[in-house]
Amino acid sequence: MDLIERAAKKQQKSKKGVSLVERAAENAGKNPFASASVGGIGVPGSKKSRDPSSMNPVSGEPSKPTEDEPKKPAFGGIGSSRQYLPERVAKPKLDSQEAEVEVEAPKKSLAIGARGHNTDKTGDGQKTTGRSSKTEEVDLIGLREGGYITPDMPPNLMAEEFRIIKRSLLLNAFSKGTQKSRHSNIVLVTSSNPGEGKTFCAINLALSIATEQDTTVLLVDADFSKPEILNRLGVSGGRGLMDVVADNELGIGDCLIRTNIPNLVMLPAGRQHNLTTELLASDRMEAIVEELANRYPDRLVIFDSPPVLASSAASVMALYMGQTVFVIHAEETTEPQIKESLNMISACDNISLLLNQTRYSGGNKKFASYYGYGGR
Repeated sequence: MDLIERAAKKQQKSKKGVSLVERAAENAGKNPFASASVGGIGVPGSKKSRDPSSMNPVSGEPSKPTEDEPKKPAFGGIGSSRQYLPERVAKPKLDSQEAEVEVEAPKKSLAIGARGHNTDKTGDGQKTTGRSSKTEEVDLIGLREGGYITPDMPPNLMAEEFRIIKRSLLLNAFSKGTQKSRHSNIVLVTSSNPGEGKTFCAINLALSIATEQDTTVLLVDADFSKPEILNRLGVSGGRGLMDVVADNELGIGDCLIRTNIPNLVMLPAGRQHNLTTELLASDRMEAIVEELANRYPDRLVIFDSPPVLASSAASVMALYMGQTVFVIHAEETTEPQIKESLNMISACDNISLLLNQTRYSGGNKKFASYYGYGGR
């Protein structure tokens, strides 16, 4: 027993001089210095780890993704590439957003010239900055079939007669010196009763004036109860004169209609109003007519008004007119009707009578025989 006890004590003394690492290796049955030539930390036979000094994984170790390695920033630490690189890849999106802003920028400039930027309230849109009148196609074929004169038709009797009628009106409208009257380029076309041909004459007169080289014409449908001008010309309507008179914020330029006939512009009648006569007698209407008369020195304005004996509007409109064309239906309009009508529009100093729908018979035909056409 003494030998056994001595051996145990000797073994305990020898263990006290051994380091902890050596004890761990001894417990594992290995020498801690036997694997020093491998250069790795750890015990041989245990789970192999990747050599931090090598870019390749240790043999036997499952290959790990290395796609993050090239993405490491030069200044970043471990794991920094996964945190910041996705934002750097998305940075070109900012460039595309800036490009979109540059593309959308001109859209804002299109707002310049909107209705709020225009100060013209009574012009026709030619000199405005934002408003523009719409353009419509006049049905020239329908006009010709309806008996109206058109710019492209050959000379005939009716075209020559309207040439004579318009010439006196143009001379009065654009005369110089003291002979020129107030609003001489504003012409009223009316009659005593409905069906006497005033609208027919107003349209033909406007079409004939539109062929002038130095004059333009504005045809205004002022027959607010029964507007017919746009329908006869095959043009769609919209807001018109009565809307402008009733609304101070609305301008003439918002309602004008340009046509495929270069020198012809039209203004619809607009909505019907129960205070038509009162609105026409207002200061607003006077200002509108004043503006139309003075804005363009080469323009003749034709108002197709209601019949005098059918509506009080005609007598009010005569207050602003420089000339009046009074249409008489041959063999239909009576003399008392003519006298009464002329008395009601006597506010206009220059009134011309136009005899319409006459039956001409005789051996000598004017105009048409010279041009070789039968005329109308």
